[in-house]
Amino acid sequence: MNAPISAESLASGKGHKDENFPVASAIVAPKYRAQIMAFYRFARGADDVADNAEASPADKLARLEAMNDTIIGLSDADPASVALREVQRAHGIDRWHALDLLEAFTRDCTRNRYESWDDLIDYCRFSAMPVGRYVLDVHGESRDLWPANDALCAALQVINHLQDCAKDYRAIDRVYLPQELLRAHGGRTEDLGGDRATPGLRAAIVDAAERTEALLHRSAAFSGNIKDKRLALEVAVIHALAMNLVRRLKTRDPLSERVHHSKIEMLAIATRAAFGRLLAR
Repeated sequence: MNAPISAESLASGKGHKDENFPVASAIVAPKYRAQIMAFYRFARGADDVADNAEASPADKLARLEAMNDTIIGLSDADPASVALREVQRAHGIDRWHALDLLEAFTRDCTRNRYESWDDLIDYCRFSAMPVGRYVLDVHGESRDLWPANDALCAALQVINHLQDCAKDYRAIDRVYLPQELLRAHGGRTEDLGGDRATPGLRAAIVDAAERTEALLHRSAAFSGNIKDKRLALEVAVIHALAMNLVRRLKTRDPLSERVHHSKIEMLAIATRAAFGRLLAR
């Protein structure tokens, strides 16, 4: 059996400062940032594997299996996974957060369409929710916060999918927008290849955005229930950025208009949210 291709050969070059939402920003206490960044580097490596347009599905799955084996201690094949494994051991953090994430990226290598909204949320159960759960565990927060975390993280994931729906379709033929929503509004998967959204596609995107907004409403009290004040600020900022983006998705066409925040827009929204959270406390 051939050895899995290297993580370096699949790296996208994307870093934590290129993400749509803050990752271990200066708001988070310095003593926690290294632990969060270890998880981010692991996740970024796995994401790069799953999204690589040149590697075969077999090569991708072999690479992800090597990461899985490294996390559970059967191998030292993947450096980012070794680093995360050591962080988890040192701080008593559950390895299932990382293993769940690998399940999502494995699905990305084998599945290009999602039939229903429930199917998409089940994907988010593995692709997004473990990230927030890991950060909460790093901070020693109660697992009673997981339902609010899960709603917020699922919303962030769907927002990313909707913003990048055309790019994902064109580059890797992957469509997260549920097929049942497209059919319900008279849209087609092929509409994602156009220069602007058809009425049916636009209606399906708005429908998904409204469902995502409901997730954000469910997580509205999340930051207020977090004990660590700096993490509470970070979550408040992320929630505000997400609310703004979901409103844009209801009024802007991601195929022909900019939805992503500029750096200045992010800073303005983050500043308002942080001050609001400080005043509320």
